[in-house]
Amino acid sequence: MSYDVGIVGGGIVGSAIAREVALRKGRGVVVDTDRPVGQATWAAAGMLSPQAEAKGPGAFLDLLLQARDLYPAFVAELEERTGIGLGYRTEGAILVAITEEDEVELEKRLHWQRELGLDLESLTGVKARRLEPALSAKVRSALYFPGDHQIENRLLGKALSFAAAALGAEFRVGAAVQKVKVDPRPTLEMADGTTIEAETIVIAAGSWSGTLLGMPRTLPVEPVHGQLMSVTAVPPVFRHIAVSPRGYVVPRSDGRIIVGTTVERIGFRPKVTPVGLQRLAGIAVEIAPFLGNLPVEAHWSGFRPGTPDGLPILGPDPDEPRVIYATGHFRNGILLGPLTGQLIAAIALGESASVDLKPFAIDRFPRG
Repeated sequence: MSYDVGIVGGGIVGSAIAREVALRKGRGVVVDTDRPVGQATWAAAGMLSPQAEAKGPGAFLDLLLQARDLYPAFVAELEERTGIGLGYRTEGAILVAITEEDEVELEKRLHWQRELGLDLESLTGVKARRLEPALSAKVRSALYFPGDHQIENRLLGKALSFAAAALGAEFRVGAAVQKVKVDPRPTLEMADGTTIEAETIVIAAGSWSGTLLGMPRTLPVEPVHGQLMSVTAVPPVFRHIAVSPRGYVVPRSDGRIIVGTTVERIGFRPKVTPVGLQRLAGIAVEIAPFLGNLPVEAHWSGFRPGTPDGLPILGPDPDEPRVIYATGHFRNGILLGPLTGQLIAAIALGESASVDLKPFAIDRFPRG
């Protein structure tokens, strides 16, 4: 059977692309060895926080902000279509400074974001604790970003795959791609001996994108292992996302508080460790000491797809445009997923992307 678009990877990016292809009346198939949204999408914290986390102005920040602005209407539509509440919260994020070095970086961020006209508020430590009383007494100052939001990423991933399937996208779960072939026709050779033909192939395999055989080039994507944990406070006592230069806490409406994250370049070795748990406990207690006395509900890990410059790889291969890349989102997959879906689906079906993707093209790296 032939398709318009064959999508390798069923995480939030692959599922978002499949949904957008179906909305455009294209025929798409998603193949993944795992259940849909079972890897980085499942392991994430659901932060939609470009202002709290971006390193500075430029094309990447512009992309992140556009992705964030898309979310309110996107969530409303997806909730209406699926009946699944996505836990979208809009209280905002607080970036805290606890050391002198933190304050220096905070001032730099305040300066360049004000120059860009972004919405933020500078707070003293006292004002930060008025906004979020559970913050540590050691917080010296903070920035408040009312536009940085959060979402329940696991529910989002489930809703996206459900919506895509309801619109006609096909999902082949437990299907391993053995090789990608381009000539004479784009084809996915599967491990079970079957083949899938499509007009275009989209590589949205996250951390595994660089392991696929037969590609026009080797993708410089590596797995970056991250551990997270959750503690429980009932009734809920934390309202805002709180970020420090060393980590973050993300409160859920049911009283869970997600704490993240470690950054470990250890290859494909999934594990949770006592050392990782200790680091996460340090992050939690530094931001809000009361978290140290709450019961640990869960401790998990996942792989984020990293690239040498930390930016995603988006758009067609320059030598073989029937292969399109949508990978390397690192810590921004949840934020960028819906926008990536729109941009890549448009390209895959012969339309023009609404964003200039040249800063994220694969040819910024030496050919491997």
